[in-house]
This record gives sequence, C-alpha cells and structure tokens, in this order.
Amino acid sequence: METSLPLIWAFLIAAAVFLYVVLDGFDLGIGILFPVERGKAERDLMMNTVAPVWDGNQTWLVFGGVGLFAAFPLAYATVLPALYMPLILMLLALIFRGVAFEMRFRVDTDSSQRAWNLAFSGGSYVATFCQGITLGALVQGIRVENRAYAGGWWDWLTPFSIFTGLALIVGYGLLGACWLIWRTEGELQARFRPIARLLGLALMGLIGSISLSMLFLSEEFREHWLTFPNIILAAPVPVLVIVLAWVLHRSLERRRDFLPFLSAIGLFLLSYIGLAISMWPMIVPPGISIWEAAAPPSTQLFLLVGAAVLIPVILAYTGHAYWVFRGKVTSESGYY
Repeated sequence: METSLPLIWAFLIAAAVFLYVVLDGFDLGIGILFPVERGKAERDLMMNTVAPVWDGNQTWLVFGGVGLFAAFPLAYATVLPALYMPLILMLLALIFRGVAFEMRFRVDTDSSQRAWNLAFSGGSYVATFCQGITLGALVQGIRVENRAYAGGWWDWLTPFSIFTGLALIVGYGLLGACWLIWRTEGELQARFRPIARLLGLALMGLIGSISLSMLFLSEEFREHWLTFPNIILAAPVPVLVIVLAWVLHRSLERRRDFLPFLSAIGLFLLSYIGLAISMWPMIVPPGISIWEAAAPPSTQLFLLVGAAVLIPVILAYTGHAYWVFRGKVTSESGYY
C-alpha cells in the first residue's frame, strides 16, 4: 500500500496535467492564432468554437495543482518557490485572458474590441510561454538542500526553458489550428490547413531539438534512453512520433476534418510519455522521487476516496458539454 498509493497519485496528477494541456491547449491555441485572422466575423467564429467549453477545460489544472499540494507536499513546497515568477505570470495571464474572452463580445466600439482582442491574444501567448518555461525549468532540475529549494530567484530563466516556452507556443498553435479544421468549414477551415501543416513541421523540429538537448542535461536522461535494455523499451516512442507526424501531414493533404486534431493530440501524448521516461521515478529532478515526496499513506488514501467521487463527476460534465456542443460551428450557430 505504501508503495502503490504514490504511484496511483502520480498517475492521477500526470493524467490531469495532460488533460489540461490538451483541452486548454487548443483554446489557448485559438488566442495564439488570433493575429492570423483580421476580420471580426472570422474571429467571432473562432471564439465560438470554444465558448461553451473553454472555462471547464481549466478544471484539470486546478485538480493537478491541488493534487500535488495534498499528495506530494514536498514536491509542491520545492517546485513552487523555484517557479514563483512564471507560475504567477501564467495565472495572471489566464485571468486576464478570461476577462478578455467575455468582454470582447460585449463592447460596442471598434477600438474597445481591438483592445480586448489584443488582451485575449496576449494573455494566450503569455500563459502558454510561461507554461513552457515552467516545464523546461522543471526538466533541467531544481536545486534542493535539506528538503527545501536552495536555488536563486532567476534559476528558472535559461536558454533551455525559453526554448521549451517557444516550443509550447508552436504546439498549442497546432492544436488550435487542428481544432478549427475540425469544428469549422468553408474558407476559414481552408485557411488553417496550410497553417497546421507549417506548425506541424515546426513542432517536429522542436521536439527533435528538445529531445536531443535533454540528453546533455542529465546523465540519468541518457541512461533512460541510451542504455540497454532501456533503449529497446523507449525506442517505440520516437518511431511513433514520426508515424504520427506522417499521419498528420497526410490527413491535412486529404482534407480530413477530425484526424489532424487526433494526430496532434497523439504527438502531445507521445511527447508526454517521453518526458515521463526521462524523469522516472523523479517528481522533482534531479533528487526527489515520487516516494520521497509523498504524503503519509493515510492522507493519500483519504484523498483517493474523494478523488474516486470527484473525477467521474468532472469527466461526466466535461463529456456532456462536448457532446451537447458537438458538430460544426457556423456564424449562425454562435453562442454569444
């Protein structure tokens, strides 16, 4: 029980973070792609594709943060001081973006709407970039001494973390473009096919560059990927990434609607699995494992009972919302 409970909670938190990345990723991607479209009608249509679900997508971020705090308090207590700045900027950008989402539909003048459009797009870029920086800073390692953060205020800001921040902007942009291909039709859909193809190529280059860079960040990363028998177990991941990239390209060429979005999600999932392979069993690289950071078994068991009730409820209302608002979105079927 003492061994299995931390594994269960690590899986639940990892799943929540992945669901947040995918679900909030495509609506952040809408904001990232906002500068591509200049017309008010086209921008309204882009917003209406995510209007019924965007706020619910962020539930998984809350679940992941609260789960980390309750189930792995040592990890929370070391990660938060190390990443205060990017995390606070991310939350402020998400709040500002949420206000802009609502306000741009309710202002009357062109100048006010342009301001809120800029706020919505800018908030999407800042939130995404900060999430990427947070990921890069965590992967490159957090200095811990005596079970406390021992680094400096700016340790999170490195070339590698900036690179991961830019890569996530491209990734979310791809998710957003593929979402629009799935949920819209006509000229708007057609315009985003070449954009999705370009973003897909850029993302593949960034995934390869980051993967190679990680091999030089840590000896443990190299051991997990390049030593026998690990190399055999890990080899399917890069192979499947190449296969999915080909599927994405072909589905865009053949003008499929849903398959590009599914392929983009697959690329995120494989990247996430690759990250898990690199970091396992560390929850805070390079020195704090899942078991070292875990709360007492009684606490984790108590929390698991609550999660067993809460998670099905979240999945049910999320699935219901996507089902109710399924199908193509047109200018006549907007929600605002």
